[in-house]
Amino acid sequence: MPAKRSAEKPPVDEPASYEAAQAELQALAQAMESGQLPLGDMLDGYRRASVLLRYCHAQLDAVEQQIQQLDGGDLKPWTGQQ
Repeated sequence: MPAKRSAEKPPVDEPASYEAAQAELQALAQAMESGQLPLGDMLDGYRRASVLLRYCHAQLDAVEQQIQQLDGGDLKPWTGQQ
């Protein structure tokens, strides 16, 4: 009888960059949307996606803080015009 996948730990490696995390998220979404993954793999993919999303949010928050510092603490809304 095969071992239960739910007892396994999902990969917790941090991505190399924000862009790498985005690419991995895209690949996970495509694989999950295909409907061809076994249930255990779907759960592992969901867990990994959660890790990647937290990483991306942290990266975006860090960049926002840097921009606020550069703008003297004021974050101005994007208007699309220069």
